[in-house]
Amino acid sequence: MTQPTVTSINTSRLPEQGQSQAQLQAVRNSYASRYAGAGLLVLLAAGTLLAGLAHHWPAVQPLWVALVVLGLLTTSAWWAWPLRQLDCAVVAQRLDRQFPELQDSTGLLLQDPATLTFLGQLQFKRVAGQLGQLTAAGPGLLPFSFRKPLLLSSGLLLGAALCYLLPISQPAQPLPAAVSMRFSPPAPAAAGRPAPPRISETKLLVTPPAYTRLAAFAPAQPSFQCPQEARVRWQVRVSGDGKSAAPMLELGRQRVRLQPVAGQAGWFFTEQTLMASTLYRLRYAGTVSDDYAIDVRPDLAPVLRIQTPKSYTLVAAIGQRPEVPIRATVRDDYGLSRAELVITVAQGQGEAVKFHEVRRDLSAGLGGPQATLGSLLNLPKLGLTYGDELYFYLTARDNHGHSTRTDSYLVQWQDTAVADGALDLGMGVKVAPAYFRSQRQIIIDTEKLLAEKPKLDAATVASRANNLGFDQQTLRLRYGKFLGEESEAGIGVEAGPHAPTAEDDDAPASPTAEAPGHDDHDHGGAPVSPSKVSSTAETDALMDPYIHKHDDSETADFLEPAVKAKLHAVLDQMWAAELRLRTGQLAAARPFEYRALRLLKEVQQQTRAYVKKAGFTPPPMPEATLRLTGELAGAAVPQRQQTLPAPATQPAIRAALRWLAAADNGQPTRPADAALLDQAGTVLSGAALSRPGFYLPALRALRELGADVRAGRPTRAASRAPVARALTDLLAVPTPAPAAPPAADRLARRYFQDLSR
Repeated sequence: MTQPTVTSINTSRLPEQGQSQAQLQAVRNSYASRYAGAGLLVLLAAGTLLAGLAHHWPAVQPLWVALVVLGLLTTSAWWAWPLRQLDCAVVAQRLDRQFPELQDSTGLLLQDPATLTFLGQLQFKRVAGQLGQLTAAGPGLLPFSFRKPLLLSSGLLLGAALCYLLPISQPAQPLPAAVSMRFSPPAPAAAGRPAPPRISETKLLVTPPAYTRLAAFAPAQPSFQCPQEARVRWQVRVSGDGKSAAPMLELGRQRVRLQPVAGQAGWFFTEQTLMASTLYRLRYAGTVSDDYAIDVRPDLAPVLRIQTPKSYTLVAAIGQRPEVPIRATVRDDYGLSRAELVITVAQGQGEAVKFHEVRRDLSAGLGGPQATLGSLLNLPKLGLTYGDELYFYLTARDNHGHSTRTDSYLVQWQDTAVADGALDLGMGVKVAPAYFRSQRQIIIDTEKLLAEKPKLDAATVASRANNLGFDQQTLRLRYGKFLGEESEAGIGVEAGPHAPTAEDDDAPASPTAEAPGHDDHDHGGAPVSPSKVSSTAETDALMDPYIHKHDDSETADFLEPAVKAKLHAVLDQMWAAELRLRTGQLAAARPFEYRALRLLKEVQQQTRAYVKKAGFTPPPMPEATLRLTGELAGAAVPQRQQTLPAPATQPAIRAALRWLAAADNGQPTRPADAALLDQAGTVLSGAALSRPGFYLPALRALRELGADVRAGRPTRAASRAPVARALTDLLAVPTPAPAAPPAADRLARRYFQDLSR
């Protein structure tokens, strides 16, 4: 049998693994360098554009610059992320797809040749030779296109070039127009010297805060109004050689030095955010402007009103849909951002009540400073059933964060479990609380009926008089219960001295002996014979004084005898008044009604208990023990002495007024007098914050007087008059002194002399 021939290969002649991997690594590095170079080119172009934007808009906020730089760094990290996944294995796969002559076997170069089979070693040698031939011309085997990075970089560099070529833009738009401001006249220049520097042009620009959603505007006058938190820009141009110090803004008590505008010679600016109303003026090279007011308007909270439903709504259980529409109006000075309906549902009764809250966003209807809100409360969808209720209120928030809410409104679904039954509906009985007319009201109604009697017919008068008699009877029975007369038996017959007489023919019939049978209490049976006396008779006799007997009006209460006698008299008077009211004798019933009222008031005063208050009892005054005794030692009124600071005399205002009076009399002024006017101007500027319309003209005139005094010029009477009026108005009102009695009044003088002894 013939043995197969085995051919061996000398593995020492195969390329080493390190050489193959070095070739793959060179291919990877070549691709990575071109990829990173394209990204760096785009990043440099973006940085150039950012520098151009900063040059074109000098007032770009640093925060926005930091955000843009952070965005560039994030983009760079995203661009370089694919390089971290580009290893030699990925390069081998891309080479196999790019070059067919490698026969999809480039991955064998990453393995150890000693571990390969015989065919694997042959393929390893063939692929290594092919890769060596491909890399002989250079390692850039993987293609990379620079077209898109070059186009993007070109666009960015073009934008940067435009930013550098175009003129520098001002930070705020629109460009403000110059406003007219009055400045004090500068000192005259000497002969042959140039004119002193001054502020030749002033511009104002107000940028409202973001919550107002208003565009920037340029005020037409130096005094203007603006929203709270508005940013105001002052930009001035100065004349002269520019060697003087920068202009200064005096904003209230704050002193702000203006900064030069980049790229514009002679221009200075400053920006301030205003939170409250204030005064301002500009100062430069010895000249100062008039004071001007800035009225800062704060943002107000929204105004929210519910039109429907009412504060309490009852939804009927039958015949009404369980739906309640809600309609409300809301408005704000600058705009609304959110509106919400908050519903609190209460289910159950007693201690088993459960609450849960439902919120509805109503912001969809908001689009301006005023809007109408609407919603529908569907009670079953909210989980309510008969007898449940809900509470709701509306909230609104404006763009500045101010919020407001309405009062809570109640919606109740009628409970069917407490509805009237069929028996109650058929009886027709009107359930009402017990009602009694007072004796005073009966008198008032009787007087009213007497006044209206000539205008009424006899039947109406008789009917109304009978109704008054019924009210008198009801009140009589009410007071009779205090005397133990729990039925009408004996009332008016045995209760007092009054009994029906011959003149009372129309009085109601006397109650019979059967009347007590209607009482609900157990009053005992009929009398029994002595042979049937109970064995506890002796005990009953002992307890008899302490038992509440309903059938005996004399022992059925615990009132004092005097009070009981007056109450019997009250019942008698009521009985007589009722008798005459029933028979239509209105005039005859009035005396009895008045006597009954007077006796009732006496009973009230008699049954009151007066308790002395417990507390501090001060000792008797010395005057109480020494009065009319002629002894005055120790009876003097105590005196207390206290040192109080003198009231403010307003020295600055009074000194300025004295100077004005002297100037009106023709007294010459001195430059040192300007300090007095400056001190008074400080007080006057503080008052101008509250009333700028009244004090600002006087403040301007005061500044003119100060400038004239410093320059040695004579002051004008037209400027002194408004200043004097304003300073006089600031003086405190003097405390009125007590006036002495007239000298001619001898009686008054003698009276005061006797009092002073």
